[in-house]
Amino acid sequence: MTESPAPKHTAAWKSFTIASFIVAAGMMAGGIWSLEASFAAKGFYAMASLMLVHTAISVTKTLRDEEEASRFLNRLEEARTEKLLMGAERRTD
Repeated sequence: MTESPAPKHTAAWKSFTIASFIVAAGMMAGGIWSLEASFAAKGFYAMASLMLVHTAISVTKTLRDEEEASRFLNRLEEARTEKLLMGAERRTD
């Protein structure tokens, strides 16, 4: 049974992604703040951007969890197959 190692992220990549998120959130907040619109329109855009971030995180987590579950199920199936083959091998000896 071959197990592929989980990909590891470097500290530089983690720092880059966090910094990118902070810059993007700041740019969005600054754009909404300087927007020449009513307070209600600004609130709508702010809530929409927060909801967009939330759903992006939720979709990413859901897809990652699904991938991890399928990896686990594949390993479980491989282990069952190996056990079955080992039992069949013992019976023929």
